[in-house]
Amino acid sequence: MPSDSLSALQQRLQYRFSDPSLLARAVTHRSYCAEHNERLEFLGDSVLNLSVSSLLFKRMRDLPEGELSRVRALLVKQDSLHGIAMRLELPEVLRLGEGETKSGGKQRPSILADALEAIIGAVYLDAGYEVAQALVHRLFEGVELSPRLQEAAKDAKTALQEWLQGRKMSLPQYRVEGTTGVAHRQQFHVVCEVPALRLVARGSGASRRAAEQAAAAAMLTQLKAKQP
Repeated sequence: MPSDSLSALQQRLQYRFSDPSLLARAVTHRSYCAEHNERLEFLGDSVLNLSVSSLLFKRMRDLPEGELSRVRALLVKQDSLHGIAMRLELPEVLRLGEGETKSGGKQRPSILADALEAIIGAVYLDAGYEVAQALVHRLFEGVELSPRLQEAAKDAKTALQEWLQGRKMSLPQYRVEGTTGVAHRQQFHVVCEVPALRLVARGSGASRRAAEQAAAAAMLTQLKAKQP
């Protein structure tokens, strides 16, 4: 990889490595060579979770443990990390094998999120936890930690239950409508019903739980659309 590409990435990270080989490994996918980033990703995942936890602990002082956990899960999920990776222009510096590159791997959210975690792990090895934590806090500077984020962190089933309970309605009912696909790649299809309102919504997912969440989200969309 050209050294100027790594240098530009370090500028975007606002951190310069004492050992640039750590950064080179962090952006190397397993399809490229044996010296890939998976071990760094494992380390970075832990550093990321602790760093985000400390950020939330300081900035969301009134939230109980359960709410803090939900907000943290929202911040460190793949979609959030993918967005940060795109802002850092990671697709430009990723090293992937030819097949992975041809199949669009440089834009794949899972690969980009993993590379971001690997970079965090690399910074931890290069300079220690405090510097890695500072990096994580910079990466999340633009995230508004507000009650709206707290609401978004609730899973759809919890949010739907609270919506109905707040209006003195009975809990929603879920049932599996069917499954499709082969045994190891099944898709579950679930129906969510709110009898009091005579509303039905459907959702699909790779597990029953995921399908129920999708159905609950679809029901919430219906309910909010009906609000004046």
